[in-house]
Amino acid sequence: MSFSLTSILIVPKKLTDKDKNVIQMSAQLCKQLQLNQLSELNISIGRKTIPAIVQTEDLPDHTIHFSEDFMESFFLPIHPIKFQAMVLPECQTLKLGPVAALLTDSIENKNTGPKFRSIHLFCEELQQGFSENGGFFYVFSYEQFLSSQGYYCEDGKWTAAQLPVPDVIYNRIHSRAREYKKDFKHFREKVAQLLIPFFNDRFLSKWEVYEHLKYEKNLDSYLPETKLFSKKHFYDLAQKHHTLFLKPIHGSQGRNIFKVTRAQDSLYTFETSLKSLAAKQGGPFSLDELYQQIKPFIHDRIYIIQQGIPLLSYQSALMDFRVLCHQNLDNDWMVTSTVARIAADQEFVSNLARGGTLTRPLNALRTCISGNKAIEVLAQMKELALETASILNRNSQGIIGELGIDIGVDQDGKPWLIEVNSKPSKNFEDGLTKIRPSAKAIIQFCTILAFDTAVIKEEM
Repeated sequence: MSFSLTSILIVPKKLTDKDKNVIQMSAQLCKQLQLNQLSELNISIGRKTIPAIVQTEDLPDHTIHFSEDFMESFFLPIHPIKFQAMVLPECQTLKLGPVAALLTDSIENKNTGPKFRSIHLFCEELQQGFSENGGFFYVFSYEQFLSSQGYYCEDGKWTAAQLPVPDVIYNRIHSRAREYKKDFKHFREKVAQLLIPFFNDRFLSKWEVYEHLKYEKNLDSYLPETKLFSKKHFYDLAQKHHTLFLKPIHGSQGRNIFKVTRAQDSLYTFETSLKSLAAKQGGPFSLDELYQQIKPFIHDRIYIIQQGIPLLSYQSALMDFRVLCHQNLDNDWMVTSTVARIAADQEFVSNLARGGTLTRPLNALRTCISGNKAIEVLAQMKELALETASILNRNSQGIIGELGIDIGVDQDGKPWLIEVNSKPSKNFEDGLTKIRPSAKAIIQFCTILAFDTAVIKEEM
């Protein structure tokens, strides 16, 4: 972040109609902001800019009084709000922000108010973090965008209101199908027209991720062999590897996956997380019989075939690791959390949606390998995750702010890159802190995007 910000508390005040565009601050704050005793100043909040008259008053150094009418002009609730501030001297503008909005398709309106389902707690943490660090946060659905509607939190209660058009949007749409709908595409076009940074803008497919990574020399030896599903590729890889996983390229939460294992000679068994086929799983089957069993359930969906790696287990249960990565203030990637995921009994995937549980990564590793080696392996996993995040950020379209990277560790202690999630679940952190590290990272990233965009617009 190449610019400095000042924390400002905006306090509403009742003023007469003729003074509604007057803002009041101390002479010391004017000096600190290098306003040089300007009597007029543009105020920018969200995507709206309004001229104001500056009056100096005996006020605390980091406080500015707005009239209630002036706050309403920005569609802000009438209560004190802490912002970060930066002066844009070329256009004599005081930029206050960020106004950050989280986009979701998971809003349930109940008697107690709106609920955001699996991300509700995370939204509460973001709200608290923006309130403490400076910024205004709200949650909305894309259907609400054209009318600038959303839900903001006050005194622990989420309230519907008309709110400022945001500086930055964090995409937490849960459904891949929705991202292909006509009305969603119309919404995205409008966001692009307004030049609003929109990050984690879409789901990345498993094949797209593999295509971005497979030619990287640094990662080549950490990637399981992967092909698009076809009869030829299926037969070739089934004869080459002891275990295969068949995964839909747009799948999530461990759904619709097949695990194929070579049993003996040319016979194979399979397991699946597909409920409609679960009764038929087993074997042994010939390769031809196995293909005929699986093919009708794939239909015309696009699947990948991925080499199975013999991974370390935790008390005989499948184990892998989720490494959560975010961009920081310097636009570098950092690891914000790492957890071990332990599969439920009789499951071949570790997803929480299928009964998986979490434990601390070092504790899990030390059940399989020595203490010093466990520390070394954990460091290697983090390094692999950061390299992966950096490459995907460089090669993918759109803005990426966070990634959930799934890594397995084989019997020799070598990490393998299993999967990358562009909209990682918010159920993977340990919850020991009031505001989890990923929420703090998102707040920082929103702040960077909001003020970077303001600087770029001033220079245009």
